[in-house]
Amino acid sequence: MVDIFERLEKNAGGPIGQYMGYAHGYYAFPKLEGEIGPRMKFRGKEMLNWSLNNYLGLANHPEVRKADAEGAAKFGMAAPMGARMMSGQTIYHEQLERELAEFVGKEDAFLLNFGYQGMLSIIDCLLTPRDVVVYDAEAHACIIDGLRMHKGKRFVFGHNDMDSLRLQLRHATDLAEEQNGGVLVITEGVFGMKGDLGKLDEIVALKKEFQFRLLVDDAHGFGTMGPKGRGTAAHFGVTEGVDVLFNTFAKSMAGIGAFVASHRWLVNLLRYNMRSQLYAKSLPMPMVIGALKRIELIREHPEFQENLWTIVRAMQSQLVENGFNIGVTNSPVTPVFLKGGVQEATNLVVDLRENHNVFCSMVIYPVIPKGEIILRIIPTAAHTLEDVEYTINAFKAVREKLEQGVYASMPIPMRADEGFKVR
Repeated sequence: MVDIFERLEKNAGGPIGQYMGYAHGYYAFPKLEGEIGPRMKFRGKEMLNWSLNNYLGLANHPEVRKADAEGAAKFGMAAPMGARMMSGQTIYHEQLERELAEFVGKEDAFLLNFGYQGMLSIIDCLLTPRDVVVYDAEAHACIIDGLRMHKGKRFVFGHNDMDSLRLQLRHATDLAEEQNGGVLVITEGVFGMKGDLGKLDEIVALKKEFQFRLLVDDAHGFGTMGPKGRGTAAHFGVTEGVDVLFNTFAKSMAGIGAFVASHRWLVNLLRYNMRSQLYAKSLPMPMVIGALKRIELIREHPEFQENLWTIVRAMQSQLVENGFNIGVTNSPVTPVFLKGGVQEATNLVVDLRENHNVFCSMVIYPVIPKGEIILRIIPTAAHTLEDVEYTINAFKAVREKLEQGVYASMPIPMRADEGFKVR
């Protein structure tokens, strides 16, 4: 018999946690301080920050800060006290749901406390063991975890590969017919790692060949894509063809919470059956009041989205012009692909932060294949063209050292608090 704690301790925290001895506090769980924006402090130094999903720059908008403060002052964090079904319903929650549904072009919407647990619960609520799921190979972790709860069969199709999807739909259709079940396709509007769009128009078109329903996670598309930021489905003009639309507040809305939008009857079914909401306290009033102000600003000020895309286009075009590989992104998410192992990646990031004062997220194995490095840039409406130019020059400098083998010749720092430098 194995002691659970002994096994966990021996595993050293899993595939990512094994690096915590030197990564914690620097590469992982870094502490950014100060007002949310393009410039924040890290370990006492001001950094040009490209690592926040504050796409529209709303986090510190004066009207947003005022609404948040007034909501907290008037209601406190405790209100409403209880789950929505029992005692946590308010006119403000209902108002926010109506406005969100109208904004994304659906009949109704249901507020969720958190995006991650919301997606798990949506999947759990929609499916029976007889139903079959077909999902994109690069679906977000919340979708994968939701599918782990599904007691029925699931098929994965190659990322954005419509031939693969068609093949898996044939398998799913045959199995669903045998079991007297249905088929649900799940994909994303914007894939958060590589920035490419889910092929929603082509997927919806497949409804002419196959019978299925479509669930789309549009966390990164809400506020950034489509007319006035109405999302990726609106960008493709297929809002009606997306049966269930999921969005979070953690990106463009610069807040906490999420919502699911669909036909009114289906949203009511979710209201009465989503376990993560039935048995959870209602979204606190300050967050609801703040979200009402945020959706108002997004709706009435398209210049936020326009400003975002000015920075996105400048950043992506200058990266390409300077020979950087940004993959297939066609959204604000901007990955910069480089070659190197953990040693090169860690020293490169130290150089960026300590010598160039540029802070961005680093993605390495086991999240992506060995030998690859992604520097993930998130442009926002609050950045400037000068920020873009400065960052391009910093990236050129670290790329030169990477290609010259400077980072490979240096050991991986064993502690992130040693105050190391790359020269």
